[in-house]
Amino acid sequence: MKIKRLSLRIRIFVAMILLVLLASILIAAVTIYQYNDEAKDYNKERLERKERAIRSSVDFALRETTYPVTTENIPLIFKDVIFDIDAIHNQKIILYDLEGQLLKSSKRIIHRDTLDTCLDAEVLNQLSNTVEHRYVVKNQENGQTFLSSYTYITDRKFKNLAILNLPYLEDDDFFNKELEEFLWRLGYAYLAMILAAIVFAYFISKYITKSLKTISDKMNEIRLEKRNKKIEVESSSDEIEILVNSYNSMIDELEDSAVKLATSEREQAWREMAKQVAHEIKNPLTPMRLSVQSFQRKFNPEDENIHQKVEEYSNTLIQQIDTMSSIASAFSNFAKMPAQKSEVLNVGHIVKLALDIFNEHYITFFPEEEEIIAEFDRTQLIRVVTNLVKNGIQAIPENFENPKIEVRVFSENNEVNITVKDNGSGISEENKAKVFEPKFTTKTSGMGLGLAMVKNIVEAYEGSITFTSQEGKGTTFKVSFPKE
Repeated sequence: MKIKRLSLRIRIFVAMILLVLLASILIAAVTIYQYNDEAKDYNKERLERKERAIRSSVDFALRETTYPVTTENIPLIFKDVIFDIDAIHNQKIILYDLEGQLLKSSKRIIHRDTLDTCLDAEVLNQLSNTVEHRYVVKNQENGQTFLSSYTYITDRKFKNLAILNLPYLEDDDFFNKELEEFLWRLGYAYLAMILAAIVFAYFISKYITKSLKTISDKMNEIRLEKRNKKIEVESSSDEIEILVNSYNSMIDELEDSAVKLATSEREQAWREMAKQVAHEIKNPLTPMRLSVQSFQRKFNPEDENIHQKVEEYSNTLIQQIDTMSSIASAFSNFAKMPAQKSEVLNVGHIVKLALDIFNEHYITFFPEEEEIIAEFDRTQLIRVVTNLVKNGIQAIPENFENPKIEVRVFSENNEVNITVKDNGSGISEENKAKVFEPKFTTKTSGMGLGLAMVKNIVEAYEGSITFTSQEGKGTTFKVSFPKE
């Protein structure tokens, strides 16, 4: 899952938890570093203290000896004293001459290798070239870390006599144990802190996103066809307040735009309707005009067939007047919204009555149940069924080999469903979006108002009408509306 797809609330929650974890890791790292630094300083200071104490003991031995204080006599002077100093300070002591050769050691067993018998040239150079004439080096031996300090032993006249080497073992067991105990305590404290942070992050993220969730829900509810409510958020931050004010301003502008759009659409609809009415009325007026002009030119009172011609002329005018009357009725029925006269009726019975007016033998009716009771207007339901069936009949080409129209009625999920299926020419992909538009038709006759009127009736009863169609194989219309 990409981070961008996570909700703001989850991102805030995760960020706060990660922040606490990062802080815990940093504090633990700083603690370990501090303990190691303290251990290092402790070993360094302890070595310096041992070195000062041992040098005092060495100086005392040099003052009390009866041997001449020379480099050659160092082994004799410290023959037994070096072991006493070792026992007192619990520290191994090695003495080298000024050339780096071994003179005396407090080790009971001496392995005469190059490390014990001769100092490295670098140690001698560092010791002689430093201002303090002291050199400390760290080395590993048998998995243990040693700090070896090198200093000069001088006589009373500060003449260098020998080199004092103290191999100090860095014993960090105490610090490691203390660090381990501290980290365990710190871990328990961090665990409690993380649990508290999780709870805190949950509530704080919920509080932060509460206002945004309200705004989001309100935005999802925005509809052009209804009055949208403004958002009222109490005790919000400045940023949220700016967002809320922007949303409320947008709602005001949207309502103004919706009113203007509705007015414009109504005006446009009336203009289109007026053009359609004018077009449909002009169609019969033209043959009427031609008939009158022809009658004027050919009228002869003395013609023996005058009565027959008057009758033909009258029939032509009456036919065109009937056409104009049907046009006016069609537009009137479409413009008039169905009245909400709900009555309890058996839908299957009413559909059967509607189908009885058709003489086509290929219309079949399949009711799923004998009684499907619902609240609907009888007249409007008949109009819906007759228009859908008439549409199916007109969709079947003339001289079609095996025409078929199936009408089914069934109930599902507290809804009544009526389907009208034909095996006609079907609806092309480019015309599917225009099926329910007023005045749209693919037929040579009619005003294209039937399906638009059906849609108006069904939606007035909180229902819906859908269709599926395959070009060349037929169309199925489905009407659904609640039982109550």
